[in-house]
Amino acid sequence: MATSGFEGFEKRLELHFFGDDPAMMGNNLGLRLLDFESLEQVLSAVQCTVVSAVANQYFDAYVLSESSLFVYPTKIIIKTCGTTQLLKSIRPLIHHACNLGLSLCSCRYTRGTFIFPKAQPSPHTSFKEEVLHLEDTVPDNLCYRKASVMPSKIANHSWHVFTACDESHIIPDDRDVYTVEVCMTDLDRASAREINPRAMICDFAFDPCGYSMNGIHNDRYSTIHVTPEDGFSYASFECVGSIFDDDDIENLVGTLRRAVQVFRPASLSVSTTCASHEVWPRVARALDPLGLKCRSCAADEFPSAGSIVFQTFTARRK
Repeated sequence: MATSGFEGFEKRLELHFFGDDPAMMGNNLGLRLLDFESLEQVLSAVQCTVVSAVANQYFDAYVLSESSLFVYPTKIIIKTCGTTQLLKSIRPLIHHACNLGLSLCSCRYTRGTFIFPKAQPSPHTSFKEEVLHLEDTVPDNLCYRKASVMPSKIANHSWHVFTACDESHIIPDDRDVYTVEVCMTDLDRASAREINPRAMICDFAFDPCGYSMNGIHNDRYSTIHVTPEDGFSYASFECVGSIFDDDDIENLVGTLRRAVQVFRPASLSVSTTCASHEVWPRVARALDPLGLKCRSCAADEFPSAGSIVFQTFTARRK
């Protein structure tokens, strides 16, 4: 049996910025003014590259050689898998944002439990090292900080969270927005197809195997990544929506069901980040009819992020 392989579990970094000079934000582009050379420089530090891109009036979406990058006027989200060094992107991003008159006001880092933790390079050799790196990297004004490992009853399934923010962003600005991160392991078959029919698609199929897709619809994104490696198969799905938009929540429920029907995972975890408690109870109800039983549920509060609920599911024995 193989002792190592490709790491499917992504590291995810979300950075929010604030513009002190209203004139700089008058064009409503902000971070989208970063030229491609600057983005390439940041991604070089992470050790990944852009392979495909799409944009609309709200934000830019990039498929990377290892996952995805989303650039909004005052927000950047980067997800990378494999042995990338994601946290090395923070300093250059702060530098480039500063040149645009923007300063960092909040940071959120999340990830699951690595399949191959010993293969990870610094600063990702452990969550302790990641937290120390984050503590040292984010500016001092982000003084409200919290790090936590959210447990589950499934072996090797836990959720690692670090948040930091300044005094003005302890409570999230976008309190109605939720983020759902789904991680699926032990897939029954390796396949992927479009599961959000409303979205503009940007995707890439990797040689010899693997698939990544970003979908954009207005100011919302969704992203899918599949690593169909024998013995270590993995697929992830992430989306954002509004608790006040019933269509968003219905689409999330439908998407979860379709993802399970496509990949038929033996185990699955869902992390829901939202300032309210409108979304996560509907997750279990959506998955139960598909033969996935909720095994554990952990919840915690984080500065600038709000409530994070981490649920794990396994397929019922036949």
